[in-house]
Amino acid sequence: MDKKKRTGKEKKLKRKEEIARHKSYEEAIKRAYLKGDHLADFPAFTEFNRNGISVTLESSRGSLLSSYMKEYIQNLLKINMEGPYGIEWHEEEKVKGREMVEENALYIFVRLNQQGNDQEVGTIISKEKNIQTLWKGTGAPVVAFVQYRFVMEEELPVLYVYEIQLEDTIQGKGLGKFLMQLLELIARKNNMMAVVLTVKKRNEGAMRFYLNKLSYKISSTSPSKVDPLFCRNMQTVLMKFYARCSMLRPCLFLRIL
Repeated sequence: MDKKKRTGKEKKLKRKEEIARHKSYEEAIKRAYLKGDHLADFPAFTEFNRNGISVTLESSRGSLLSSYMKEYIQNLLKINMEGPYGIEWHEEEKVKGREMVEENALYIFVRLNQQGNDQEVGTIISKEKNIQTLWKGTGAPVVAFVQYRFVMEEELPVLYVYEIQLEDTIQGKGLGKFLMQLLELIARKNNMMAVVLTVKKRNEGAMRFYLNKLSYKISSTSPSKVDPLFCRNMQTVLMKFYARCSMLRPCLFLRIL
């Protein structure tokens, strides 16, 4: 066979394979969104009882948020993120407000298990002390939430962690690591090839948490790697990738901004 014809045929075959692969990735994302409750696949992760706190996890999505839940999300975001964003927070708050209620925004909410029926709203008795929360709605107080999505990132199907926010009274007790492990399991279960999230580079505590405790890596496309001098105070993309075996297994990556 003529070399040019062979090369042309190989290119067409490669292109055909790329199209089929991309289609399979998009179908994996569609299937993931068709699931009603991703927590149902991991019953052992619906509760966390360690280090003096007892909580229950529940699923939701952006289009189903109550007014109380929207207010809670906005308040916790401002408390946790206004510092790292600095003067950029005013505009970023608007962006996060729009993202919060989008249909493809998937949530995991963490509620404290109330001990007794006479507790005031927003107060819970833990094994250590009374925990005051920001929650103003009905039911057990919410003390943390995760927002995640299934998207295409760098031509791969990934679980993108948009937000993971914990109130300060329950930080440092292993709950954040527990939630990230759950997200990694959800990614694997739904054939995602990576877990991705974005962190402000100046948020040193978060950087140490993801890089040191959870073994995330900085993405090669992260602004902090592309132009480290220009992006000293910007964000970093972190990722954790999963190698392909007989089954799709995700990888972990971090995008630092």
